[in-house]
Amino acid sequence: MILDTLGVGLLGTSTEVCQKVKQYSKIYSSDISSTIWGHLDFRLPPLYAAFVNGVAVHSMDFDDTWHPATHPSGAVLPAVMALSEAFPQKKKVSGLDLLLAFNVGIEVQGRLLRFSSEARNIPKRFHPPTVVGTMGSAAACAKLLALNQMKCKNTLAIAASYAGAPLANAATQTKPLHIGNAAKHGLEAACLASQGLQGNNQILDMESGIGAFYTDYNPQTLPTLQSYPWLLDQQDVAIKRFPAHLGTHWVADAASSVRRKLVENSGNLLPLETIEKVTVKVPEVKYVNRPSPNSEHEARHSFQFVACSTLLDGSMSIQSFASENIHRPALQELLCKTQLEHPSDNKPSFESLYCEVTVVLRDGNTISDRCNTFYGHWRKPLTKGDLEKKFQSNASEVLPAEAIEGIIETVYNLEKVEDCSVLNTFLSGQSARLLPEKLHVEHSNS
Repeated sequence: MILDTLGVGLLGTSTEVCQKVKQYSKIYSSDISSTIWGHLDFRLPPLYAAFVNGVAVHSMDFDDTWHPATHPSGAVLPAVMALSEAFPQKKKVSGLDLLLAFNVGIEVQGRLLRFSSEARNIPKRFHPPTVVGTMGSAAACAKLLALNQMKCKNTLAIAASYAGAPLANAATQTKPLHIGNAAKHGLEAACLASQGLQGNNQILDMESGIGAFYTDYNPQTLPTLQSYPWLLDQQDVAIKRFPAHLGTHWVADAASSVRRKLVENSGNLLPLETIEKVTVKVPEVKYVNRPSPNSEHEARHSFQFVACSTLLDGSMSIQSFASENIHRPALQELLCKTQLEHPSDNKPSFESLYCEVTVVLRDGNTISDRCNTFYGHWRKPLTKGDLEKKFQSNASEVLPAEAIEGIIETVYNLEKVEDCSVLNTFLSGQSARLLPEKLHVEHSNS
């Protein structure tokens, strides 16, 4: 076996496909590098920068969520930002270039998901970003590279062979790798296609292509460019207020309302000893049914944990998932009193699910509340002010204030930014004072 493998490998070095892969792989022996967010003195080749930054985006399950279910931005933005730094210095990538590529990557994900009714529900078998996220990242990078139609088709064909990861790794440290790999693999697919590597250009239309992931996959002809509607104009994303599975956000808002009623006459302290039972009505989502979470990743995927933590504290935050809070005796006591119910009308869809939390007291009294739409859902979006507060709070953990201000200004003016490398520079931690030559933003008179 060893001898045979060495022999066919040596022969294979002379094949056309190997020559194309070797040509592409020269990027790793070059001095091309991309920013690792939050680091001034650490850069990596674009592929691995996309991977590391993608992992960072999903490492706390704090990134946006769409319907049909996926995390759309984390697979695309790290890839196009890493790629934007790989262009020759003379060829600047504008903010508008970056923005259009990003939107293409989001659009491709949404269109693929809408070819399946199964995709509209919370997943059961595989993690959607590993499929549609990989395809979206590939499409976005192909757009930024300005590949022709045939190379774009090959990009998607190559990306499809990187797609897929089982959902069994949800609630573990491996799940964030799904987003990092989607960003990395999409970028690699576009780079390989740019070298002429070919795949099946019917990959989007075949049952053995993307149809392999969805049993009811039914691709449709898209509208013409003249009348093309962008999906983000029709379906916004949900922005999370705390880092956990999106389904738990209904739980947190319902539990918070119940707690306010419970503590009205007890000085804002939960009368834990008077609670007999807690019932949480949610859809049946097996990987978020975790009655006894032992780690932060399990707690982020636990309806029960979020219900009990919110009842105790009144709200959820990043600190809620610290080890000392997960294992505190009061929380463990309350978890033992908590059970889930799955009403038949409560479907596992981020568009229609609800949560009802009921607390039964020892004296027989019952306190209940229901959340149909949490704050941060696309039907009830965060205000611009609250979105900025979330960004500032998160970014301030690793970046100085001037860099944070620079990112906010750049993002809000992205269409007018001549050289989007300024955004990567801010993300590394440099401040605006060090970047006078890069700050070319065309301000309007309005």
